[in-house]
Amino acid sequence: MGGGDRPGSGAAGDRDVESRPGAAKEGDVKSAAKAAETAAPPISGHQDTFDGIRAVAALCVLVFHVASAAGSVTNPAGVRWLYNGGQVGVPIFFALSGLLLYRPWAAAVLNGRPAPRAGEYLRKRVFRILPAYWVLVVVYMFTAGRDHVGDPLTWASLLTLTQTYLPDAWWNGDLGPAHLGQIWSLVVEAAWYVALPFTAAILAWYARRGRGGDVGVRARRLLTGIGVYAALSLAWTVVMFVPERHSQAGLWLPRYFAWFAIGMALAVVTVWARLDDRAAVLCRAVSDSWAACWTAAAMLYVVAATPAAGPLTLQTPDAFWTAALHVIVLGLCAAALVAPVALAPAGHPALGPVLGNPVMRFLGRISYGVFLWQLLIIVAWYEAADRGLRGNVATDLPLLAAASIAAASLSYYLVERPVRALTRRRDPARPQDPVRAPSS
Repeated sequence: MGGGDRPGSGAAGDRDVESRPGAAKEGDVKSAAKAAETAAPPISGHQDTFDGIRAVAALCVLVFHVASAAGSVTNPAGVRWLYNGGQVGVPIFFALSGLLLYRPWAAAVLNGRPAPRAGEYLRKRVFRILPAYWVLVVVYMFTAGRDHVGDPLTWASLLTLTQTYLPDAWWNGDLGPAHLGQIWSLVVEAAWYVALPFTAAILAWYARRGRGGDVGVRARRLLTGIGVYAALSLAWTVVMFVPERHSQAGLWLPRYFAWFAIGMALAVVTVWARLDDRAAVLCRAVSDSWAACWTAAAMLYVVAATPAAGPLTLQTPDAFWTAALHVIVLGLCAAALVAPVALAPAGHPALGPVLGNPVMRFLGRISYGVFLWQLLIIVAWYEAADRGLRGNVATDLPLLAAASIAAASLSYYLVERPVRALTRRRDPARPQDPVRAPSS
């Protein structure tokens, strides 16, 4: 794109041109100006476009769940099967987690900054996801799940995000209770949160082994390690079917390493771009090609919606190749959507208005609540439909979306934001670090 792609002022936009290979020498004004024009993506501070990406992911999942509950996904008439592609919201969320949460560890390897303290990191994760989720569990147990309100195992598994590990649970299927079926992906997220400090330590050891090399060598080693990490998803997919099919294993973390790896790789590149002009030029090329990337994402979405990438239901694929394509195609679709945004400088003139406008920013802020509350609302609505109300996606989607957004807004303003403010008051004051990413 043209001018105006440079990072904004402050920690998110300042760039230490003296610390990078090929940067300007002191007093060389022309070289410094040229280096500044190579707009590396910001690696700290809040980026409005990420709120927009969160909104897209949450709305994709919402549309998919409404269409699934209404029976439209499996309806052979027309192109209703395209709703099935809404599952791409899950890899988008996972890629964002990989990008934002791994980035401080990538900065520690590439720029010599202190690595995050695992205890503090995990504490922030607990307070970020559990309070609002626990409210959902309590509401569910005393409404739709009241028949099991006296079952301590149900309470314990739901409150600790371990329900998908239970064998022979009372609910029908591996996902969990129907009103909380989407929470399987939060279970995977929670497992990844716990594993991340260990994963980051292994990647850091590999990147620094021997003499470590310069920043480019370490970055390439990190990317190689992340590539191996992603490939473990396919190895786990084999485990799902050998010697026999284990559908429950399709809901566990190893199957989704590849989706988190997308964001982790982008995290490495964004940090690398702050330290090396060559990486910054690559970032600029990808972000300026956002239209081509999003066109590719749209085409991959269509493929992901077909039975080739998984059944037109919420069930785990029943064949190895279908299960493998599910991870690969949906992952590539998420990567094509997220990469231009992750690698773009702050204030990108094309991406900002689309993803960073006030509506998308608001939906992004409440996206966690939209994710949490949507299925409880959707299933309750279609249970009522079976008692005489007519269910139809075209008429029900606006109503259910509005109800989910309203519930999410209450969750954000009454639970999430107050808890976040409380945890911030407990954190010791620290100077802003231009290579640290936000933790959420």
